[in-house]
Amino acid sequence: MKKRTLAILTAALTITSAAQAAEIYNKDSNKLDFYGKIKAMRYLSDADTNASNNADKSYTRIGFKGQTQINDQLTGYGQWEYNFSLSNSEGSSDAQSGNKTRLGFAGLKLKDFGSIDYGRNYGVIYDVEAFTDMMPEFGGTGYTRTDTYMLTRGNGMLTYRNNDFFGLVDGLKFALQYQGKNEGSGSRATNVSNGDGYGASLSYKIIDGLTINGAVSSANRLNANSATSTSSQKLAAYGSGEKAEAWATGLKYDNNGVYLAGTYAETRNTNPLSGASYTFAGNKSPTAISGYVNKVQNTELVAQYQFDSGLRPSLAYVQTKAKDIENGIGDADLVKFVDIGATYYFNKNMSTFVDYKVNLLNKNNKLNLNTDDIVAVGLMYQF
Repeated sequence: MKKRTLAILTAALTITSAAQAAEIYNKDSNKLDFYGKIKAMRYLSDADTNASNNADKSYTRIGFKGQTQINDQLTGYGQWEYNFSLSNSEGSSDAQSGNKTRLGFAGLKLKDFGSIDYGRNYGVIYDVEAFTDMMPEFGGTGYTRTDTYMLTRGNGMLTYRNNDFFGLVDGLKFALQYQGKNEGSGSRATNVSNGDGYGASLSYKIIDGLTINGAVSSANRLNANSATSTSSQKLAAYGSGEKAEAWATGLKYDNNGVYLAGTYAETRNTNPLSGASYTFAGNKSPTAISGYVNKVQNTELVAQYQFDSGLRPSLAYVQTKAKDIENGIGDADLVKFVDIGATYYFNKNMSTFVDYKVNLLNKNNKLNLNTDDIVAVGLMYQF
């Protein structure tokens, strides 16, 4: 029984490196934890249409979490996390190499009244996406992407969180969030810019292991986000409307080594088209299109089991469908794949994994998107 408990705990801790942080300071009501991981990983693919699908993807990630007890009711805290790519030459600049700040925020927590923090943090829509972002490598690759409104990590997040509803209802959590305007200028591209936005999430633990969650967000679109192309050029298919909106809901069961989760989400004018092209009537070859999708529907399912031996097999399905793309393009799949993977935990610090992404997009898909199957293999040390 102790072995089984350790195996389940190991898998739970692996979800986030911060959960295994090493305490480096704890004195006079001040505590600082340091965490990180080294992921030695390679993508393998027999297709040559995209070189990044057959390349080294290794990286190192480090961070710290600190807190200070101000008085018996009030606690201050902060977190910072940075990613270092290991797959580029020593002469590569930060912009080229993928080195980046993932998280950086500070806040205050007042006992049962909740916490409030500001900085670079996760958006509330990710509260739902986290249920199915569990694959060894290819999780969170459907509709969520960084610096796209409140779908996942972004700048200028003011977040209030409350657990157990002011201490009155066990298992009931909620969050309220505001994201300040991040306008495209200088090195900040239009597709990672946003206007002022608001969001909220609500989670309830129904029974032991069974949790339901929901989240919504709405943000102003900048002029650069909502510009439209002329019908004669047909160079871009932009989402119309002043607001970028999203909602998501999910259900997960996590108990006795069994992990089952499903999420569904919809967005409006939120997801940018990337790497897409379309053959318009009268043209012999595809024309590149860019901009935003009017409506996206996303479905994700994940099933995993943690064996006593340390083996954790994983099976998942992801489909992201674009609806009503302008200029007569209509509906099209953006992402569609089955994910078959497995992780083996030697102990809580060391693991190895393989993850096979079976791309289900048709070779002649409407937007001429990449159809490569990809296998990720790697070895990971974390603390």
